[in-house]
Amino acid sequence: MSTTFQLDTSTSRAHPTPAPMKRLTVPAIRQRKKDGHTAEPIVMLTAYTARQAQLLDAHCDILLVGDSLGQVIYGLPSSVPVTMDMMAAHGAAVVRGSYHSVVLVDMPFGAYEASPQDAFAAAARLLKDTGCAGVKLEGGAAMAETVAFLTARGIPVMGHVGLTPQAVNLLGGYNARGRSEAEAAKIVDDARALAEAGAFAIVVEGVVEPIAIAVTEAVDCPVIGIGGSARCDGQVLVAEDMLGLFERVPRFVKRYADMATTISDAAATYAAEVRARTFPGIEQTYQPK
Repeated sequence: MSTTFQLDTSTSRAHPTPAPMKRLTVPAIRQRKKDGHTAEPIVMLTAYTARQAQLLDAHCDILLVGDSLGQVIYGLPSSVPVTMDMMAAHGAAVVRGSYHSVVLVDMPFGAYEASPQDAFAAAARLLKDTGCAGVKLEGGAAMAETVAFLTARGIPVMGHVGLTPQAVNLLGGYNARGRSEAEAAKIVDDARALAEAGAFAIVVEGVVEPIAIAVTEAVDCPVIGIGGSARCDGQVLVAEDMLGLFERVPRFVKRYADMATTISDAAATYAAEVRARTFPGIEQTYQPK
């Protein structure tokens, strides 16, 4: 037994609560893929808050504190403006709200590209401030030296190839990658470089399906698809997309719920009852004894 934090629903505060601390580990995730095959696909979702982590944790192998929180939580136009402070705060919340999943935190744009030494300082801060198990960074062969540097110093790294959202200004948008032979070959080569450098897993995002399959077959470590293929070693989605909290549905997303309508309808009912003075009722008020 160990200690995690659970939210007291009566006060909405987090309290230390004993929980069976059989948290998955990075080596356990890496070992899912044996002889080029993953018998049990890896389930990964994003999480940004303690409560969200509590609800998703039991169903996932990995919870990713993605820099997508820039758009999802803060309403930013892209992930580029996301800061280390944002990632550290949300990463710590997700670790507190979970006890089963491996928690990874995205390295924000500008925190790791300049040098392996800068990347180590940023990644070390995230591990210290959040308690996460590792970090994720974008880029292919250009980041291989950094991946090797971090891994050699005890920091697990998940790579990310294909559509890399932090490079949206260079790519010119979020269109699928790998449609030309040259680009397809580069994506596969990038994945190989990251795997050889020591990445324990690699996300392949927004690529035509044959490329996702080729990447999965080309490397020994697990490949997590998002807009890739069911033949990848696992899948990841932004939880808010999967839950139907936004009107726009990217092609690679399947909506498993319509939470936007549920929330809007609940707010409309609440507003109507407040205006009609039917809320609060006797059940929601304190009466003299």
